[in-house]
Amino acid sequence: MSAPVCLVDSCAGAVDPTAPVALCGWHAAVSAEWTTAHDGVTDVLPTPCRLCGSRLGVRWPSGWLCAVCEWRHGDAVDDELPPPRVDVVYYLRFEDRIKIGTTARPRQRLAAIWHDELLAFEPGDRSVERRRHALFADERFGRTEWFRRSTALNAHIDAVAAGVDDPWALYARWVSEGIARRG
Repeated sequence: MSAPVCLVDSCAGAVDPTAPVALCGWHAAVSAEWTTAHDGVTDVLPTPCRLCGSRLGVRWPSGWLCAVCEWRHGDAVDDELPPPRVDVVYYLRFEDRIKIGTTARPRQRLAAIWHDELLAFEPGDRSVERRRHALFADERFGRTEWFRRSTALNAHIDAVAAGVDDPWALYARWVSEGIARRG
């Protein structure tokens, strides 16, 4: 019995007898390179992620995954489960003042507060909020959660917001990660 040869026309290269497809080493490498160019590639999802809303995905032979929250594209979200609790410290601007507060329901909370702009979210609960209030105590208006703008406060907000175009997208990712963690 002769050794198997490559299935590609005009190639007489030897084939590893344990190979799942009769391709010589060179043609197997070309095939693998071609496959990796088409699978495991970051691309636009066919539709937005149902969990976090991202449009960025990774295409694999088994299907698409959201590149942000790794939710399998097309899987249903279990709407019977309550969303996970995600506490955030928020930074709001109203005119020349900054409010530092915390909530587990940012949409409802921010809808109730008069403000011009949401500057940033950072993960954290009341203990993180208290640390921020202590850190910027010199800029605080009395015993409120409102602060004067300062170089230090602006630098902190810039650091928290660095690389984040939309704080709501970041919050959506934290929620989707919480859902993914609970399975």
